[in-house]
Amino acid sequence: MDKRHLHHLYTVIRPIKPQYFLAVFLVSGTVMVLALRNNNVHMVHLKEAVYAADKNGGDTVSALQNLQHYVTAHMNTSLTNGSDTIYPPIQLKYTYDRLVQAESDKLATTNTQLYNDAQKYCEAQNSADFSGRNRVPCIQQYVKDHGQPLKSIPDSLYKFDFVSPNWSPDLAGWSVITTVLSGFVLVAVTALRQWFKKASK
Repeated sequence: MDKRHLHHLYTVIRPIKPQYFLAVFLVSGTVMVLALRNNNVHMVHLKEAVYAADKNGGDTVSALQNLQHYVTAHMNTSLTNGSDTIYPPIQLKYTYDRLVQAESDKLATTNTQLYNDAQKYCEAQNSADFSGRNRVPCIQQYVKDHGQPLKSIPDSLYKFDFVSPNWSPDLAGWSVITTVLSGFVLVAVTALRQWFKKASK
């Protein structure tokens, strides 16, 4: 390629100012940082809403759905940020504890009724026994035959984790693309201008 041709190419590239791309890079980079931060802050608010609903006996289903929809549709919304984060990050401890307590209370009520039924049954079986000494084995056997153990509630049903995408078509995602592209073009234009300038001399 002769110098005249190089000089012609340089005159074509010379009007393309790197400053333009630098300005786009700086503006889009600022927007990117703010948008990514906003995504994370909004996720934290939604996560706190889930914890509040769990603690106060509120609508955890709706709160979880809102969090899931947001996290799975926006980048930089990972629930497991930080070195001391538990896994899975969403655990409905209070909801689970309330269910276990309700089951225990239900069993206690059932057992009280079962014991009363056992006494009536054994009294009918041994109506001549006024001391009740012979009824004890009968009551024990009745409770053993008709009693129900405490139902186990799997805690895994109350633990959740949602995965955020690596890129999302929101303000944060598009500003990432604009920042990367403008940065690449800025470096390329600057390098080409320098190379053509030296080669055309």
